[in-house]
Amino acid sequence: MFSASFLFASLLWGSVGFGYFIYGKKQQSLSPMIGGILMIIMSYFVGSALLMSLLCLGIAGAVYFLVKRGY
Repeated sequence: MFSASFLFASLLWGSVGFGYFIYGKKQQSLSPMIGGILMIIMSYFVGSALLMSLLCLGIAGAVYFLVKRGY
């Protein structure tokens, strides 16, 4: 059921999400915290490595855009 690419993508995006969450918590910024939580959730519930990577890249782009805008 789990392929090597799925496990690697899950580990990668879960770790990036955890980093976003910790960064948002330390900076007291809601956007990175929510983005990190969403990335962690994606690594648990999405069954495809490609779809997970695309969704997490979209979340990372949205967090970048929101932080640049001051949210």
